[in-house]
Amino acid sequence: MKTFKGQIRGNVIVGQSGGPTAVINSSLAGVFKTAKDRGAGKVYGMLHGVQGLLEEKVVDLSEHIRSDLDIDLLKRTPSAFLGSCRYKLPEIKDDRAVYDKIFEILDKLGVEYFFYIGGNDSMDTIKKLSDYAILNGSKIRFMGVPKTIDNDLAVTDHTPGFGSAAKYIASITKEVIRDGLVYDQQNVTLIEIMGRNAGWLTGAAALATGEDCEGPDMLFLPEITFDVDAFMKKVAEIHKKKKSVVIAISEGVKVADGCYVCELTDNIDYVDAFGHRQLTGTARFLAEKISKEVGCKTRAIEFNSLQRCASHIVGRVDITEAYQVGGAAVKAAFEGETGKMVILKRVSDDPYLCVTDIYDVHKIANVEKKVPREWINEAGDYVTDEFLDYVRPLIQAELTPMMVDGLPRHLRLEDIAYKK
Repeated sequence: MKTFKGQIRGNVIVGQSGGPTAVINSSLAGVFKTAKDRGAGKVYGMLHGVQGLLEEKVVDLSEHIRSDLDIDLLKRTPSAFLGSCRYKLPEIKDDRAVYDKIFEILDKLGVEYFFYIGGNDSMDTIKKLSDYAILNGSKIRFMGVPKTIDNDLAVTDHTPGFGSAAKYIASITKEVIRDGLVYDQQNVTLIEIMGRNAGWLTGAAALATGEDCEGPDMLFLPEITFDVDAFMKKVAEIHKKKKSVVIAISEGVKVADGCYVCELTDNIDYVDAFGHRQLTGTARFLAEKISKEVGCKTRAIEFNSLQRCASHIVGRVDITEAYQVGGAAVKAAFEGETGKMVILKRVSDDPYLCVTDIYDVHKIANVEKKVPREWINEAGDYVTDEFLDYVRPLIQAELTPMMVDGLPRHLRLEDIAYKK
């Protein structure tokens, strides 16, 4: 068993993994700023996560984030500033050479603290690397920084990224509902929202309901088995009463035999490194079926990647918490913690108050948090007030983009020079 005993010089490395969010770079800013303020040596960034690290694609972030203005721009910049990946580390027992290479690179860079910003699969990476460090006597500390619009990480009250995606979904749902009333003809609109196994994002469409909007007519989450025939019957009944029908549906809804609805017509071939099949076409399939069987105009709208990159409508609560979890991860690691993930703990709903804490990543990795059944109505086609009370504080307030020439300004990683 190989050991790593090179000189530790207090350097930091941070990476981003999985699907990006509108606030993932705010967490990166939190890690960078807190590490520098606490006296870290160099703060390196992995280009395209662990996959890039294995190729020694690393940059010194101080060369790209040079001022407080850059920090503020970085917070407001969508997508993953360092680039992301969907790379799955093998089990330690299956391929120790991969781990040896990672630790050799980290040792060469003088890295003592390793931070990974991501979701469930990224926490699996932190779990494996922290375990390998213990096995090999390495002093490197590994911390997970939560991120995912899906809000499906266990233990934490919610995840940074979810609030802004929920805000976008609810806002655009209101606009789609208004648009459906333009013409004096009956129509059905289906909105397809991200969510493979958890329906947090789809449920957020119900936030559109208010004095100025009646909200979507039905919501369908992956937590409830989807019955196509029952769905068609409900649509036909509502269609008789309303000119415009708007339905929000998760991309990951499944029928009784476990088949995704989008697989009923489309052959989905792409599978990522974590075994996740690409899901798309649920709304399109159902819209075509409604058009044929109900006989009305239909539209299928896929929010797709817009849900995770719409930084022009980012929530202030969300972007602030994203920055805080990055800083909290650095603080915990510098105080000796490893193999942990920062979590958010809700203290109060009114007024809303949330604090950070840390939790054993072994009890978080590979565990999905789904919408509780009691937060979905008995019919399985809408969410309850308890769900809305949980989500509503997370979409509050706004952070205005820095506008230049009429458009939001972002921070760009330019002139990358790989540090080898």
